[in-house]
Amino acid sequence: MTLDLGFIDQRFLAFAIVIGMMALFAWGRWRYDFVALFSLLASIAVGIVPPDRAFTGFSNDIVIIVGTALVVSAAISKSGVIERIARSVGGLLTTTNRQIFALVGSVTAMSGFVKNIGALTMLMPVAFQLARRTGTSPSSLLMPMAFGSLLGGTVTLIGTSPNIIVSGLREDILGKPYTMFDFAPVGIILSVVGVVFLIFGWRMLPQGRKGAPTMDAAFNLEAYTTEVSVPEDSPCVDITIRAFEDLSENEVEVIAHFRDRRRRYQPAGNVVIKPGDVLILQGEPEALERIVVLEKLKLVQSDDAAVDTPRDDIGLMEAVITKESELVGVTVHQIKLFDRHGVTLLAVSRRGRRIANRLRQVRLQAGDVIVLRGDLTQMPETLGALHCLPLAERAIRIDRTPSYLPVGILAAAMVLVALGYVPVTVAFFGAAVLLLLFRSLTLKEAYDAIDWPILIMLGALIPVSDALRTTGGTELIGMWLSEAGTYLPAMGSLLLIMAVAMAVTPFLNNAATVLVMAPIAASFAKQLGENPDPFLMGVAIGAACDFLTPIGHQCNTLVMGPGGYRFGDYWRLGLPLSIIVLLVGAPAIAFFWPF
Repeated sequence: MTLDLGFIDQRFLAFAIVIGMMALFAWGRWRYDFVALFSLLASIAVGIVPPDRAFTGFSNDIVIIVGTALVVSAAISKSGVIERIARSVGGLLTTTNRQIFALVGSVTAMSGFVKNIGALTMLMPVAFQLARRTGTSPSSLLMPMAFGSLLGGTVTLIGTSPNIIVSGLREDILGKPYTMFDFAPVGIILSVVGVVFLIFGWRMLPQGRKGAPTMDAAFNLEAYTTEVSVPEDSPCVDITIRAFEDLSENEVEVIAHFRDRRRRYQPAGNVVIKPGDVLILQGEPEALERIVVLEKLKLVQSDDAAVDTPRDDIGLMEAVITKESELVGVTVHQIKLFDRHGVTLLAVSRRGRRIANRLRQVRLQAGDVIVLRGDLTQMPETLGALHCLPLAERAIRIDRTPSYLPVGILAAAMVLVALGYVPVTVAFFGAAVLLLLFRSLTLKEAYDAIDWPILIMLGALIPVSDALRTTGGTELIGMWLSEAGTYLPAMGSLLLIMAVAMAVTPFLNNAATVLVMAPIAASFAKQLGENPDPFLMGVAIGAACDFLTPIGHQCNTLVMGPGGYRFGDYWRLGLPLSIIVLLVGAPAIAFFWPF
C-alpha cells in the first residue's frame, strides 16, 4: 500500500528521499544497512519505487560482483601466496607512506588493463598482511587503494565502464569511437597526481579504525604449542633454528627439536634443520599458520600421522578441558583419542607453562585449551562425551597448505573480461564457484567471507537511486545544467559537466550516469558551437572518479567493511581528491582535446 501523494511532483519526492537518506548516513546513529532498508520502505510508501521493482536491486550485477569478489579475495588470502609476497617486500615497506606508494601505485597501474575491482581484490590481502606485519591500520591503506583503482581505470578504454560507454556514444554522435589509448594522456596525468596526493593524504582518514569485528577479539589465550615435521621440499631445510625463528619475526619459538628420536628441550640457535626433523613450535594461531604455510611444514597429529588435505566436513574446533573430562591426567596416546572418538589433537594452549613434549606425550590438564581436528558434524557430540566445553567459533586454520590456484583462477577470469569473452559479473561468479569446486575455500568459509550488511545496503539502495531516473529527476538536473552552462565559458562548462557527473554517480552508478549525462554534454557542446570531445571526456572522467561515497562504485563498497569505514569517512579523503581531479583534469582534457 502506498500513500496518495499525487499532488506532489514525484521528482521532488525522489530528491527528498535521497537527501534525507544522505542526512541519516551522515548522522551515523543508525547503521548504514538499516538506513538503506528504511529509505527503500519510504520510497515504496510514497510511490516512487513500484512494489514489483522494490527488490530488483538484490539481483543487480553490483551486488553479485561485490559478494563474489569478497569470496575470491578470501581464497587468495588463504592461499599462502600473499604471505610470501608480503614477506619478500615487507622489509622495504616499513612506513605507511611507502606502503601506500607500493599498494596504490600497483593497483592503479593494474587497473588500466585489468578490471579495477579485480586488481583491488587481488591486492587487498597484501594490504592486510603488510598492515599486520608493520602495525599499520588497514583503514589507512584500503580507501587509498580503492581510489587508486578508480584513477587507474581512466587510463585505457577497457579500464572502466564509463570509457567504454562514452566511446560507443561518440561513435553514434561523430561516427568514430575512441581507441584503446585515447584516454591515456589525461588518465595518466590524473593517476600520477592522484597517487602522489594519496601517499600523503591518507592522514585525513580516521586512524586506528578496525574492520568488522570477529570473535577472535574475544579471546586472549596464551600461545599454542603444536608439532610439525620438516619435509624434504621445505624452504627451511638447511637453515638454523635461529634463522627459522627470524622468518616468523620471532612470533614463533622452537621449544623442542627431535631428530632420530633424539630430543633437545632448548635447541641451540645454530642447530641446522634437516629433512625429517620434528619441531615443537609455540606461538599465536596466526603466526603458526603463516610459518606452516610459508615453510611447507606438515602438522603432526597426536597419532603421529601427517595431516591430509581438509574436506568440507573436516575442520578444527577449540575446546576447554573441564575437571570432569576423561582427558585430565592422561595423554592422547594413552586414551587412543582418534580410535575412540575420531578426532586428533593438533595444538594445546596452557597458561603459564611451556610444553616441550611431543603432542602424543603431553599429559593434559583441566583448563587446557585444545585444538581438535575431525568431522565438524560429529564434533558437538564428541566434545560432550569428552566433557570439553567448545569455544565460540573463530578462524583457526593451522592446517592449510599453500596454493597458487586462487591467483591463477582470478587472473584467468580477468583476462576473459579484458578480451570481452565474459562480463565481469560472470567472471567473478565463475571464479568463486571454481574456488569452491577445487576446495580453495569451504562453503562455510565462503559465506563467512561475504559482508552481508554491505550487500543488504546495496540491494536496498539500487531501486532508491534508480528512482531519480524513473521519476524524471535526472532530466530535471540536465535542464538545470543546460541553463547554467549558457552563462559560463567553455572551461567553466567543462568543469560543471565533470562536477555534476561526480555528484550524480553515487546515485545512478557510473554506467547510468554516462548514459544520462553524455547526450546532455554532447547537446550542450553543440549549443555552444564547441567540439563535443572534451565534454564527453569530462563525463567519462567525472563518472569514473567517484570518491565521495561507498555506494557509487563497487571498489568503494568492497573496502567499507574490511576497512571499518563509515559512510561519512569517504568525503574526508574523497572531497579534496575530487577537487584535484577537477582542477587538473579539466585543463588536461582541454589541452589534449581542444574546444
